[in-house]
Amino acid sequence: MAPPGARPSLVVFDLDGTLIDSIGDLAVAVNRLVGERGGRRLEVGEVSAMVGEGASLLVARALAASGARADAGEVLPRFLEIYDSLLPGKTGPYPGVLAMLRALEPEAPLAVLTNKPTGSARKILSALGVERSFRAILGGDGPFERKPSPEGLLHLASDAGVEPSRALMVGDSTIDLLTAQRAGARVCLVRYGFGFAGLDRSRLRGDEAFADRPADVVALVRGDAHAD
Repeated sequence: MAPPGARPSLVVFDLDGTLIDSIGDLAVAVNRLVGERGGRRLEVGEVSAMVGEGASLLVARALAASGARADAGEVLPRFLEIYDSLLPGKTGPYPGVLAMLRALEPEAPLAVLTNKPTGSARKILSALGVERSFRAILGGDGPFERKPSPEGLLHLASDAGVEPSRALMVGDSTIDLLTAQRAGARVCLVRYGFGFAGLDRSRLRGDEAFADRPADVVALVRGDAHAD
């Protein structure tokens, strides 16, 4: 592992709950789907707890929780159709994210590793005008196993010519924490993301960094901040 204070040579971001607040549009898409299938309307907080492991699991969890009568595999394309029709909708960057990306671009290569479908991820990032900030964008429908598998993160590090220990995974959830740990990468968890409330703290090892705002990530990458 790289020394705790070493500056990362690659910064890899989760998307939902880290760069963007997407829960509103996800909740709308979920409720439109389950409503079509006779399910009850789900609260935003319920949907938030289901996000993070890809669209197929989100749909399966939403169907089960709502009591909708449908097979998740069969209705997944319909969910993606609904969700894509909403974008960019109300989805937008968390306050300070755009400034963070501008500040980080000269510091290290940036990438996105998300369990969201690649097309949706690119559509959102393009609408925000930041798609070109990232040397790579890997979605959950790509050639690698979804997070918390380390495959995608290891590929991004290898493709950038960086040892995994010199990569920093920035995310908001247990899924991101486990991905970094399994890849041998450093991790920064953002407390402002909607996934942080469900963080499994038993998985923490004590070497994690935390950020209360995007500017904290900049300070960490520049070597001006440490895990707290």
